[in-house]
Amino acid sequence: MDRLDQHIPAIRLADLPATGDRESLRLEYQWLNAGQPGAPVAVFLHEGLGSISMWKDWPQKLCEQLGLRGLVYSRPGYGGSTPRAPDVKWPVDFMQRQAHDVLPALLDVLGIDSAERTRMWVIGHSDGGSIALLYAAAFPDAPGGVIAIAPHVFVEDVSVKAISEATALYTQGDLRARLSRYHADVDSAFYGWNDIWLNPEFRHWNITDRLSSIRCPLLAVQGHDDEYATMAQIDAIGSHVPQAQLAKLPACGHSPHRQCPAMLDAAIAAFVKSIRSS
Repeated sequence: MDRLDQHIPAIRLADLPATGDRESLRLEYQWLNAGQPGAPVAVFLHEGLGSISMWKDWPQKLCEQLGLRGLVYSRPGYGGSTPRAPDVKWPVDFMQRQAHDVLPALLDVLGIDSAERTRMWVIGHSDGGSIALLYAAAFPDAPGGVIAIAPHVFVEDVSVKAISEATALYTQGDLRARLSRYHADVDSAFYGWNDIWLNPEFRHWNITDRLSSIRCPLLAVQGHDDEYATMAQIDAIGSHVPQAQLAKLPACGHSPHRQCPAMLDAAIAAFVKSIRSS
């Protein structure tokens, strides 16, 4: 990302005070369409190897299309946010902690009050999609709607296989060099994600029992050619969340916003329009 370009919103830093369960954190964040203070906020939650810059311009384009303000941030361990110490392993419930603690703390620091949160859209991809679901389940009166793109609600063999293959690409191929463009501490980002997903204890991670607490409108999106998961993920969401709408995208893999953005944007626009008109 060329930060010298005056048209790109500034990336800022937010300090989250320590709590009894964690140390203080510094998170990088970016406002999109900040000149529309009355517009609902859309919070974007990135994937397991993502960051602000790795989203590129998709959040901006989506916010412009839907008339939203966007809040994009890098989770701890990613981008320019507080890195993960080399000896620290993410716990099995790391996504729950992001949903229940870190995201609400960031909203508090940025002054997004309870009234704004009831109009807020939470848009997450992959691990970020799981965090979006967990946030909606924990705060059923807060988000106006959730869009979960290629989310995980339990661990599949195909996920573990793909992540194991990523290890070789990182240590022997060019994946480390490619990711280093998006993270100040690339090993923090990669091994935080890789180690927990390959931890045998994580094979039992499953959040399907929490999904029935979600009361807000929900769109779950999955590509038919997703190399990290199967349709069983969003089918489980559909079976636990009666109001959920499912979008199954043909000829699309794990990253619809990069691989088939037109189909994804059309599905999201139709979903948001249906909610606004109801």
